Amino acid sequence: MLCLITCGSFAQHLATINGTTVSSKEFTWFYKKNHQGNAPASVKELEGYLDLYINFRLKAIDARQQGLDRDTAYLAEVREFEATLKNQKRHSASKPDNTYLLNEYKDAVLMFNLTEKRVWGKAQNDEAGLRAYFDTNKGKYGGASLDEVRDKVVNDYQQQLEDQWVAELRKKYPVKIEQDELRKLAKR
Repeated sequence: MLCLITCGSFAQHLATINGTTVSSKEFTWFYKKNHQGNAPASVKELEGYLDLYINFRLKAIDARQQGLDRDTAYLAEVREFEATLKNQKRHSASKPDNTYLLNEYKDAVLMFNLTEKRVWGKAQNDEAGLRAYFDTNKGKYGGASLDEVRDKVVNDYQQQLEDQWVAELRKKYPVKIEQDELRKLAKR
């Protein structure tokens, strides 16, 4: 059974992303939050989720590098969420849980804002890029015209843009995973 946070305190570092460590405790909090039940997690499942988590964090780092964390609308949204957390009537969440939740929220808003700009909006508004993607990948669409399969092409183009962006981020920002620590998590 993956016994994460309830099994006691541990502060081993699972990964380092652009010089910032991710503790095993932090990662398992996010994993448990997004995976229901108490079924054991295999190393492969944890690796897959860690890969998604790292991509998420890389996008947030990139947004900070671009100054999106200084945007007044972003700052107001974060302040409002933080106030909501502080004013919650139920105090069942621990301080680390609230810290993780607030950090996740901050990163999610940054990631969303930059993904809107770099991926979603671009795929919707870049007609030349969309046309070029379609022309290169016509075989995937069974001879249909771009107009007939536009939604599918937009979706596929978004995925390509995101994959390219993540590849750029992984080159730009160093990532190191502690495989031994990941294997330990699978045994808990």
